[in-house]
Amino acid sequence: MPRKPRYCPAGMPVHIMQRGNNRQACFAKDSDLAAYANWLAEYAFKFQVRIHAWVMMTNHVHLLMTPQTDTGVSMLMQSLGRRYVRFFNYRYHRSGTLFEGRYRSCIIQEEEYFLSCQRYVELNPVRAGMVLDPGDYRWSSYHAHAFGLKPDMWSPHPLYSSLGLSDQERQLAYRELVDQKMEIEVLAKIRHCTKTGLILGTDKFRMQVSEMLS
Repeated sequence: MPRKPRYCPAGMPVHIMQRGNNRQACFAKDSDLAAYANWLAEYAFKFQVRIHAWVMMTNHVHLLMTPQTDTGVSMLMQSLGRRYVRFFNYRYHRSGTLFEGRYRSCIIQEEEYFLSCQRYVELNPVRAGMVLDPGDYRWSSYHAHAFGLKPDMWSPHPLYSSLGLSDQERQLAYRELVDQKMEIEVLAKIRHCTKTGLILGTDKFRMQVSEMLS
């Protein structure tokens, strides 16, 4: 029996995480990451999904996005997964699955948790011990938010845009924000909600979204 698609309501940001099967590598070269990023941009445009933040690690990816339709995220992830797996399997002479099961996701309450979740995504390489500074890692959106690079797929969230009146003000404010230590409770909540698919927000917000989904 086919599984029902994940429901990510239009206009609500969602955090996506997808790992390689058994935590195996799903990117072996920079050109693999470039191909994935290119197709992510292509399908984000096709399915009307705004990509706010991302990080592409060796064996998993994090994406922070807002769909403009209720089916946008599921269509994007399905199309991207199929195309990239075909590419990866052909390139490395392998067959079978590449990613573990279905991607994990959680809806995010913007005012309370969006920027915290964005920082969480972009600080992944630092927590993994790959770099000391997020600016030293190439495959993330930190360079857009902190230094003004503008990849085609990047759509800055209004909360990021509100950090300053100019690009320079926003970039400086964001770098200072990322430098602040994230509260352990917030970090744990982001991880737990993403892993379990729970809504990341206040009790009132979770109740409102649950009523929408019922």
